[in-house]
Amino acid sequence: MTYKSARASERFTPGAIRGVVVRDLRRSADERGWLMELFRRDELPEEFFPAMSYISLTEPGVTRGPHEHHAQADFFCFTGPSNFKLRLWDNRKDSETYMHTMTILAGEDNPQAVLVPAGVVHAYSNVGTEPGVVINCPDRLYRGEGRRESPDEVRYEDDPGTIFNMGD
Repeated sequence: MTYKSARASERFTPGAIRGVVVRDLRRSADERGWLMELFRRDELPEEFFPAMSYISLTEPGVTRGPHEHHAQADFFCFTGPSNFKLRLWDNRKDSETYMHTMTILAGEDNPQAVLVPAGVVHAYSNVGTEPGVVINCPDRLYRGEGRRESPDEVRYEDDPGTIFNMGD
């Protein structure tokens, strides 16, 4: 299935997006430090079980995205340090929430896991004052087995006319 970008004349409606799952992450702390469960197979539909994981560091004020995937779902974990603004846009024409947008504040002050289905454009900005860590556990391998395929992504961040922007 292919997804096309919404036209610049169209406007997004704030609201829930079909298939997006937002889950609180809980820290269990003691004198040794803390631990946090990120993924449990009893809390996520099997079709979205991770195929890999990676961790990224984003400097304060930096935005990653917006981009979308045709087949891949992302499972982002915002645990801290720092805080992030995650923006989602439903770009799936067959979705009852097409043209909806969601904004989630997550990270050190509000640890969250967020499942972003294929076809939902997404971007996040580090809105804190220190470098921030994000963990992602997507349900597809980046560039496929052995990294032999093209990346499953449509990038909008270099398009100055994109309607997918982080501004409020």
